[in-house]
Amino acid sequence: MPTEEQIWESYYGHNLGYIQEQYELYLQNPESVVQEYRDLFAAKGAPPLEGPRASAAPASASQSRLDASQLKHAVAAGKLVWNIRTYGHMAADIDPLGIGPEANARVLEPETYGLKQADLAALPADLVWEGAPEGVRNGWEAIRKLREVYTGTIAYEFGHVHDENERKWLNDYAEKYIPSQSLNPVERRKLMKRLLEAEQFEDFLQRTFVGAKRFSVEGNDALVALVDEIVHELTNAGVGHITMGMAHRGRLNVLAHVLEKPYTKIFSEFHHSTNKSVAPSEGSIGINYGWSGDVKYHMGANRSIKSGETVETRLTLANNPSHLEYVNPVVQGFARAAQEDRSKPGYPERNEDSAASIVIHGDAAFPGEGIVAETMNLSQLNGYRIGGTIHIIANNKIGFTTESVDSRSTHYASDVAKGYEIPVIHVNADDPEACIAAARMASEYRRLFKKDFLIDLIGYRKYGHNETDDPETTQPLIYKKVKAHPTVSRIYADKLISQGAFSEDEYAKIKGEVVERLKAAYEEMKQREGQEAVHQTPASLGEATPKPTGVPLAALREINSELLTWPVGFKVYPKLQRILERRADALNEGEKVDWGHAETLAFASILSDGRPIRITGQDAERATFAFRNLVLHDPETGATFCPLHRLPQAKASFAIHNSALSESAVLGFEYGYNVFAPETMVIWEAQYGDFANVAQVLIDQFISSGRSKWSEKSGLIMLLPHGYEGAGPEHSSARLERYLQLSAEENWTVANLTSSAQYFHLLRRQASLLGTDDVRPLVIMTPKSLVRNPRAASSPEEFEKGSFRPIIEQPGLGRKADRVERLVLCTGKVAIDLEDALDKEKPDHWDWLHIVRVEQLYPFPAQEIAAVIARFPNLKEIVWVQEEPRNMGAWSYAEPRIREIAPAGAPVRYIGRPERSSPATGFQQVHALEQQFIVSQSLKPSPTLTHNLGR
Repeated sequence: MPTEEQIWESYYGHNLGYIQEQYELYLQNPESVVQEYRDLFAAKGAPPLEGPRASAAPASASQSRLDASQLKHAVAAGKLVWNIRTYGHMAADIDPLGIGPEANARVLEPETYGLKQADLAALPADLVWEGAPEGVRNGWEAIRKLREVYTGTIAYEFGHVHDENERKWLNDYAEKYIPSQSLNPVERRKLMKRLLEAEQFEDFLQRTFVGAKRFSVEGNDALVALVDEIVHELTNAGVGHITMGMAHRGRLNVLAHVLEKPYTKIFSEFHHSTNKSVAPSEGSIGINYGWSGDVKYHMGANRSIKSGETVETRLTLANNPSHLEYVNPVVQGFARAAQEDRSKPGYPERNEDSAASIVIHGDAAFPGEGIVAETMNLSQLNGYRIGGTIHIIANNKIGFTTESVDSRSTHYASDVAKGYEIPVIHVNADDPEACIAAARMASEYRRLFKKDFLIDLIGYRKYGHNETDDPETTQPLIYKKVKAHPTVSRIYADKLISQGAFSEDEYAKIKGEVVERLKAAYEEMKQREGQEAVHQTPASLGEATPKPTGVPLAALREINSELLTWPVGFKVYPKLQRILERRADALNEGEKVDWGHAETLAFASILSDGRPIRITGQDAERATFAFRNLVLHDPETGATFCPLHRLPQAKASFAIHNSALSESAVLGFEYGYNVFAPETMVIWEAQYGDFANVAQVLIDQFISSGRSKWSEKSGLIMLLPHGYEGAGPEHSSARLERYLQLSAEENWTVANLTSSAQYFHLLRRQASLLGTDDVRPLVIMTPKSLVRNPRAASSPEEFEKGSFRPIIEQPGLGRKADRVERLVLCTGKVAIDLEDALDKEKPDHWDWLHIVRVEQLYPFPAQEIAAVIARFPNLKEIVWVQEEPRNMGAWSYAEPRIREIAPAGAPVRYIGRPERSSPATGFQQVHALEQQFIVSQSLKPSPTLTHNLGR
């Protein structure tokens, strides 16, 4: 048993004061302290009024005997120190213009705690500040030094970080390391040069291309040096890939100086950007014409950095459209792809030290756009973690024309990050050496703890939202200060000159060299002007070349057997086990393979071809409709097992992850992963197809148009459950019409399938295109009820001999070609409803009718449909049948394409629900009546059809 002296030995320094305070509270009300202290005080009584004796611990000033008055002062000093660390940022010098709210610093004053200078001076330094640096002699000096640390040009917020070891490291770094470091003369000259490069680049563009938009970094010029230093630190730490995302504020400057995009190229983009016949706007051809498919301040770039003879770091700045923060998950997907080795079966092997991401945010967008919080929520999830992202808020305190008071409900733009325990530091952009210190701290924290870190770089904006905008109409007082404010290079030069570390001549020389480089690059650009070919937007791809996708049945049977082999001792949930064991005979003659089984066989065969797969979604492991079940759970032990991870035939990794309840961030992450790892089959599955509504920005601005705008290739697969079964307006429609409206230039494939074999072959076809020039995204309207419908199951022979078919003709119809008068075209589940109705009559009853299922909607299979039409000489009408309302689904897209190939005199008609604002009814009985009406009208041999339901 420890002695009473040994029990109290651990309580000294701050702890001594704290335990004494807890005892006083205990005497007043035992319930006011935690149970641990109640038990301690009940057993041992009052704690001693002094620290442990010399024999019990190393001697120090804090261990000397204290009287009651000093003990009281020590407790008060402990509270003061805590509040300086926690609230020092409120009084910090972090606003270059001084336009923020005036801070109430009473919580940082000793008087607030009943302390005088003499009281603190009488206390040992290390009793007030444990581990106080050398030269700090007493408590008063400790408090003064701590206030300098926490209220300087760097302000710290670490109180929300729960892990005590992390918080101690952060405080120690802020208190001991940052104050002790300083840049050497070489580093200072390099920093000065970088500041002048950033400043003079913007000034040159302003004078040379008058009135052109560039979203300059001026007022936050130190951003360039800050990012440069982070890149330098990560590169020195051995990071092989650095992926970056940012909005357009300062983007051209980062491209020029961090990515080293040549000045000549940037100047050329400005020189060719104006078409006088078109009104200038961000997305107009007047800006695009002659160089690319997007505006210059949306474009990305790559750079290789060699830090030795063999070590090379690849730096990638992602393309980013105008929805400023939606690039965040994309670059994190880049990083995850770069970290993973997908060459072996099982989950990919990941090295978080091999890649890192940097994301630069806007101060209005960071709290304002939900994608920011969604993406930060991914940071510690198994399927998405990348070992930490370094976030920077390029904070100019104005969003377009909106001031902070109107754009957020938080004190700081960075406050959203606190909910994810991300350390936050605020840095005054007019102190470039503080920016370098912040960069080093962020990089080291990420290296040690593999977590996110945020730097809030607080500056201002020299011009309006863009250089054509007059900001004084909305912020006249702020811009009065801006106009009078010196540049950061001038501020830094004056500081160094006053210290005798620099001279005015050196400043002028560096500036002159920078300006001369800019002028020389501009002259070079003008000389090259007539020699360089104008870069145009890439031509249309053309439809992908079909690939053989059948797999020998013998190989599939071997795979199937292995998929049903589980580890010794592993128990499968009994109900699920029975379902899976039915698959054992499914590949025998006369049997059928259902949707989930077909998908698993497709995945397994793709893995056996050496193609890695990654699939995520809110229920990806089992699927929303419980047809996949690729991660099995032992009901007794809770252990999990994925059959595809121990498949002997597999030659590549298989990653499957249930995702966060997020669409935008997760879809953006998967898109980024696929772009960075183009050889990988990447699949995102929506819980319901309409959930993709929430990710519309990613679909519109990245997935559908990334190749056209940026020549960015993607083979991403989106699985969107779709079909009308009476589930109401929110879970019926995947909004097929939206994807068809976005279809052009063979930008992707859109399919709505009716059989498991079709799904099998389409997945395998997509896998064969990955890594080729023919690759493009694949959007599949996947079934819900059809996953278990016997009519959607396919015979084993279709997996061996078949291939994906853009159209499927209804078996048993159209045998007497001269008698066919109506051709029904349809897609997806409604085709199965029609087949159900057909089977209730004898085949001869339908001689007048033929039905074609359009399995691939885009690119539209016009030739295949035209070939079918040509077989029927007496065709009198073509009818498009769909479940969706007339203004939704495929009708508006398909109608003009069908009319182009329809025979002369044969009308093209519509059968389906009428136009509606809501996708579907919420009443099951109404749904059933509507569905019955659609089927009956489609199969009614009447010359006059009722096309408007309910009229």
